[in-house]
Amino acid sequence: MVALLRRTAAVVPALLAVVLAAVVVTVFDVGRPASAAVPRPIVFVHGAAGSAAQFQTQAKRFASNGYAAAVIDGIDYDFSFGAESSSAVLARLDRKITALLQQTGADKVDLVAHSLGTFLSHSYLDTPSRAARVAHYVNLDGATALRQPGGVPTLAIWGEGSVLRRIGGAENVYQRDQSHTQTVTSAQSFSRMYRFFTGSAPQTTAVVAQTGPVQVSGQAVLFPSNVGAAGMGLTVYEVSATTGRRTGGPVASFTIGADGSFGPFTASPSARYEFALAQGSGQVQHHYLAPLQRTDRLVRLLTNRPGEGIGARVPVGPAHSALSITRYKEWWGDQGSSGDTLSVNGTNIVNAVTAPRDKRAIGVFAHDQNSDRRTDLTTSIPDFDETFITAADIYVPAAAGGSGTVTVSVRSRASGGVHEFVVPNWPSDTDRISLTVPDL
Repeated sequence: MVALLRRTAAVVPALLAVVLAAVVVTVFDVGRPASAAVPRPIVFVHGAAGSAAQFQTQAKRFASNGYAAAVIDGIDYDFSFGAESSSAVLARLDRKITALLQQTGADKVDLVAHSLGTFLSHSYLDTPSRAARVAHYVNLDGATALRQPGGVPTLAIWGEGSVLRRIGGAENVYQRDQSHTQTVTSAQSFSRMYRFFTGSAPQTTAVVAQTGPVQVSGQAVLFPSNVGAAGMGLTVYEVSATTGRRTGGPVASFTIGADGSFGPFTASPSARYEFALAQGSGQVQHHYLAPLQRTDRLVRLLTNRPGEGIGARVPVGPAHSALSITRYKEWWGDQGSSGDTLSVNGTNIVNAVTAPRDKRAIGVFAHDQNSDRRTDLTTSIPDFDETFITAADIYVPAAAGGSGTVTVSVRSRASGGVHEFVVPNWPSDTDRISLTVPDL
């Protein structure tokens, strides 16, 4: 689940100093402007505790407007730079850009970054040879600057907060009704990016479903380090939209490698799928996504090994289910009709305690905190008092083998629509349930 852990906030300035000091030298080509007929590749760099999954919807919007899915990619990294130094991340970004240029024959890429990823990108563009391979740069709610990084044409999109933030010489856009991560995923940001890259307005801001089979691939990674969940087994099943139960045998099976990659496999654009991730020690994490609609190369299955990470904070037992619910648009539980509702078995679990607007919660853990078969939504849970993460103490009855169901309903703010998931009520001592809600 994506989150920026509050206890790490104090170290971000030091991390940024490391980022800005990173030096990677690569020779770049000088190129020509993009055209609507042959759009340039796009590379996305996420922020702290994020992943490339935050660009899933935008990638599909670009594809709905003529981009090939294969030319839109992202890199994932450990925002603490414990698993990998910032210079190593920039070296991987170099390799990613090189691969896309060789694959497509393009002369340059368009670079998009969010939050901490903008500091990485500024460092990257400070080297002229790197900047020479970037046609356009989009700075999403991140670093300010006196001038356009590396002299690259820049679009800076800012969400709620000070309107004094800016990048000198750039096109600065203020979307003050949008939260920090919402600036990555919103239709308004997409329209701005598309016009900035191509010189014209998009034909649609919707994700237009493909009519035939789609290809699905991604990574299973440990949260929040984004290190590959090496050795875990992944089995994919098509499931019923009304019960969440498997409709047949496995669609695909993979053993997760060192970098976390899996796929591709062939899927239906309108079907629902369960991604069952065997974590080890008999534990299974069941990931459920909304219909994918289009080819998707940015699926990210966020996980932990048993007894490790934030997953170890979740109380478990055979009598209750434990859910994690992610949406890459912050949950607003204290904004009345301008906010969200997130209901589990009919009970709305986001409110002024669990998801105030200023908490910027993206990931919601929902479980029986005291294993007492009671629901208490009036008290915050200290173990999950982290920026971008929250928890709700709700009793969700479980059944052996997940023979019952859990219904999760979402009314998404800002015209994001209504979404519903019905999934098996797996017991939390052996199984976890993870839902990814569309960030429309």
